[in-house]
Amino acid sequence: MRVGYQRVSTVDQNTERQLDGVEVDRMFTDHASGKSTDRPELAQALGYVRDGDTLVVHSMDRLARNLDDLRALVRELTGKGVRVEFVKESLTFTGDDSPMNTLLLSMLGAVAEFERAQILERQREGIAIAKAAGKYKGRKAKLTDEQGAILRARLAAGESATKLATEFGVSRQTVYNYRADDAQVTA
Repeated sequence: MRVGYQRVSTVDQNTERQLDGVEVDRMFTDHASGKSTDRPELAQALGYVRDGDTLVVHSMDRLARNLDDLRALVRELTGKGVRVEFVKESLTFTGDDSPMNTLLLSMLGAVAEFERAQILERQREGIAIAKAAGKYKGRKAKLTDEQGAILRARLAAGESATKLATEFGVSRQTVYNYRADDAQVTA
């Protein structure tokens, strides 16, 4: 069975360019950052594939953003008898790979990790320049000041961050950020 895995970083992005025209029997799609360990569709795909199956991924950076994670995932899958196929790189891993294939996995994975680090560095530099010029104010707050005050009070009262995130329609990270802001003010 050929099982596809797609990942985009945000809900706004679409997966149309990934695995376009590639035949798969089942598709798993995550809308999550590659650095996030919370990728439920990847977890489902890993549990779904069996000995003799092929996991098809558009490119290495869609499966993992760092080299250690990439190598561990490929090792885990091939250890279960699952072939891993990266379409963009035209590479397939089976577990009994040649030294050249292993080298290519490491090199291309390292290049993807380096590329991501470069993007983040340029982004930080651009934000610093924009802040210095007074042009960057940061992202608009998810909650109004009133909602933020209510959220902080309920957090202080011991309510669950997960429950509050759901109720306020924000991520848990946003709730944690409000908690961290409170901790900085009281420190």
